[in-house]
Amino acid sequence: MEARHELNNKFLVAYLISDAPIKLLYDTHSIWLNRLQQCKAQSCISQQFELREDDLNFYTSLNQSLTQHFLKFEHGKIAKQPIHLQVHQLTKDKVKIEGIAYRNPNNRNDSQTVPLLAYTAPDKKEQIFDNEHDCKYNFNFQKSILVVKTEQKGCERFSGIYRLYD
Repeated sequence: MEARHELNNKFLVAYLISDAPIKLLYDTHSIWLNRLQQCKAQSCISQQFELREDDLNFYTSLNQSLTQHFLKFEHGKIAKQPIHLQVHQLTKDKVKIEGIAYRNPNNRNDSQTVPLLAYTAPDKKEQIFDNEHDCKYNFNFQKSILVVKTEQKGCERFSGIYRLYD
């Protein structure tokens, strides 16, 4: 009960202070609730509370105006296997792309998520090379949509349509 009260306070702080999009806070919260409901052990529940607390701290601590957030959508809804992509403008000529594909929270800690990490220049954001898994992706940025494609086998997890939160 204490952890839930603390998390509610952190959510309120993120809501009031963060310059992250409010809809992003709510949608990532619903993703977190779905993952929490999948937990079968108390250790899983505790871990999910810690992860959500880390997310909320991230939203309040960084200048989110330099970050674009994308969530994967399928058939007009957040994907059943949610993926969160973040495109950070680090400097005038450096962009960092981070992705987290969420898997079953009951898996071992090292297999609950699949990361994506890439660095590139702003004028080269279309061809992305994932440093974590040696996967090459084609990123097609449109107004509020990001379409991610790959030709490589085993790299399809991050392929799909993403919605921009701004």
